[in-house]
Amino acid sequence: MNSVSVAHPGALDGAPASPGIAHAAAQGGVQIEHLTVRFGSRTVLDDLSLTIERGELLTVLGRSGCGKTTLLRFIAGFIEADGLAGALTVAGHDLTHVPPHKRNLGLLFQSYALFPHLSVFDNVAFGLRARRVTSKEIARRVADALKLVQLGDSGHVMPAQLSGGMQQRVALARALVIEPDVLLLDEPLSALDANLRASVRSELKALHERLPNLTIVCVTHDQDDALVLSDRTLLMREGRIAQLGTPQQLYDTPNDAFVARYLGAANLLPPNVAFALGDARHTERERVACLRPESLRIVPLGQGQLHGTIASVEWYGAVLSVSVALDAMPGEPVLVTMQRVGSMTPEKGARVSLHYEADDVVLIKP
Repeated sequence: MNSVSVAHPGALDGAPASPGIAHAAAQGGVQIEHLTVRFGSRTVLDDLSLTIERGELLTVLGRSGCGKTTLLRFIAGFIEADGLAGALTVAGHDLTHVPPHKRNLGLLFQSYALFPHLSVFDNVAFGLRARRVTSKEIARRVADALKLVQLGDSGHVMPAQLSGGMQQRVALARALVIEPDVLLLDEPLSALDANLRASVRSELKALHERLPNLTIVCVTHDQDDALVLSDRTLLMREGRIAQLGTPQQLYDTPNDAFVARYLGAANLLPPNVAFALGDARHTERERVACLRPESLRIVPLGQGQLHGTIASVEWYGAVLSVSVALDAMPGEPVLVTMQRVGSMTPEKGARVSLHYEADDVVLIKP
């Protein structure tokens, strides 16, 4: 799946924001009220209400089929469903029944879809010409958009002469040149390898910093995208909102086990295992104790709250992932993530204890 990407790390660094682009997006923001989408007997979105603030970068996260792309397509006006109900306001305007071509939105869906017979300049100018913008204004705005994505000297080039990453930058410039109220991105990093994905994440974040009034909605299934890019993250589950908040809120204080495990590795323990006898939480029956792997520390046997045997050790460069089978629950090993220090490496079969701080334990719904 192709979408926005940038060819080289740091490509957007130092690119000045176009005053026109930043100003036009200043009134952005999205309000969705009681959105329901059904296809036959299948409910894809179920009474979803959401406010996206002006200038916010919201990532919509979730597994395939959870409704995240349907939500994006609803904002764009592309939904044709047997059952569709709800209201949409963008930049203070009711767009519920406005056709897609009359919504001032920048769209980057699964393909950048450049016109192969048009130059980079003409590809970027296409939306402006459709809006009957003057030639002088087109020249200025296309130059600003290409400069923003570090392609200022490529207007005369044909798409076939560009790398895939550069073509995607052209698609990004084309989405921005119309000075949209909202920029919609669908899986912008999904086709990239791990190293390039990390650098492009940084560049998209830098772009948003250069256009602080531009509202961006980015759909992804990758939790790292959400943690790095988001002002807020919307995690969806089966057409509903599982949790909405900052990435830190979702990671540190998840609503339930689904949220905890989607945002990263999580050890879920019965409270009577996580808390000592006498602690008021020891007898908790409605919730489970959530401990992130990095909150656990391997210590000599007897010096921690939990005791067990190291079941496996996996090396990821500077980080070790250690699985420990607890005496209290031997069939469900817990995961410990630790920095590799010198030559000290835990050994499989060793008897150890695990130490953690009380503040690192969060009680959540199962």
